[in-house]
Amino acid sequence: METIFAKSVPGRLGVVPPKPAKSAADMLPAMLLRRSPPALPELSELDVVRHYSQLSRLNYGVDTNFYPLGSCTMKYNPKFTEKVAALEGFAATHPLLAHIPGGEKYVAGNLEAILLTEKLLREITGMAAFTLQPMAGAQGELTGILLIAAYHRRKGNHKTKIICPDSAHGTNPASAALAGYEVVNIRSKDGLVDPDALAAVLDDSVAGLMMTCPNTLGLFEKHLPEIVKLLRAADALLYYDGANFNACMGRLRVGDVGFDVVHLNLHKTMATPHGGGGPGSGPVGVSERLEPFLPGPRVVENSDGSVGLKHDLPLSIGRVAPFYGNFAVCLKALAYMLRCGGNGLARASDYAVLNANYMRARLRGLLEIPYDRTCMHEFVCSADSLGKYGVHALDLAKALLEKGFHAPTIYFPLIVKECLMIEPTETESKETLDAFCDALEELVKTAESNPAALLDAPRNLPVRRLDETAAARGMILTD
Repeated sequence: METIFAKSVPGRLGVVPPKPAKSAADMLPAMLLRRSPPALPELSELDVVRHYSQLSRLNYGVDTNFYPLGSCTMKYNPKFTEKVAALEGFAATHPLLAHIPGGEKYVAGNLEAILLTEKLLREITGMAAFTLQPMAGAQGELTGILLIAAYHRRKGNHKTKIICPDSAHGTNPASAALAGYEVVNIRSKDGLVDPDALAAVLDDSVAGLMMTCPNTLGLFEKHLPEIVKLLRAADALLYYDGANFNACMGRLRVGDVGFDVVHLNLHKTMATPHGGGGPGSGPVGVSERLEPFLPGPRVVENSDGSVGLKHDLPLSIGRVAPFYGNFAVCLKALAYMLRCGGNGLARASDYAVLNANYMRARLRGLLEIPYDRTCMHEFVCSADSLGKYGVHALDLAKALLEKGFHAPTIYFPLIVKECLMIEPTETESKETLDAFCDALEELVKTAESNPAALLDAPRNLPVRRLDETAAARGMILTD
């Protein structure tokens, strides 16, 4: 598609703004004035409208197509939550207003919304306290590990290691390392954390274990009681990566089963898809023994029923984001929770699990399913059997784009060769799930009969297959 500059026609005009009362020379110093007019395209209003309308049709989003990204929940977000976040009293709030002297009274409604959101998240997770400050899941992870570090410092513990299973999310080791810990990796057994493998590396130097439950294979960690017992004996804390909480909200209170820290991805679990790189929100909840270390300031309810900010927090790790993170995402989550209620959140988890197991059953026999048993909200397939035809998971993913589907997550987790990780979420219909399975079945048959047809896909999109290796090795970072 041509750029808007390529469509420019000399002398063509669109909207002509009125002349200002003063010229630029009257309002700006000479050093800021241009010597020549800006090189803007010359187009009619209709040209501009059509150009950008056509560009918008090239966007791929969850509002238009199926988005089965495993571990990156991209479910439909109801539009009423957007209206809530856009209410003038919320949208027009300056992010620093609460921090100026006397500013709290101007954001009382915002603080009440934060307080209620924290209350609901405590109820859903079983944690003692929450902070909404972290602005993404990864920042929530880092915040959680810093809280664990603060706890051990306060006790005088010399802890230097964090354990991460090979079925954990990829950012877990990075967050632990960024917090200054040595990362110890343990192998899973039958797709789950192996208590024996954990016990073999667990000693007084271990600060905690980072777990994703259900894990990246879509399996629930059934050895959790034994794992908690082992960690308690070593005074090590248990961290819950909440990226997969979409599978168990309303059904599992992670605080009740022994987790000490949890981060939640409101931009996934609570229906604000994070396409395009943001915005995100990664609130962190903690058990009672970690509450004193939460980031400050904290939102509190005063004795007279008003709300305010508490700054006197001597053990706090400090602020990790301005105001309260991505406040609008928190508002959407609050609206979503209030609208669904406890029963609605539980049903959402039920449908997410049902949809994933339906697709797993439909694809059985088409692709290898390494852990073919009841899964939670996602499951993994392997395209390794197609290697004899020269076809890989990447080729299936690219060919799915041709058929109007976003590709599932591929090559992750690393413990499954030629992996495709599929998560349908609770918001997709059976017709959509069937259409995706039908398309994948057709592509597998094509791989067996005419593999060359897949190696050049996609062919019908604005951009065809790119040499991703060359792009990564030869990045052009400047004009």
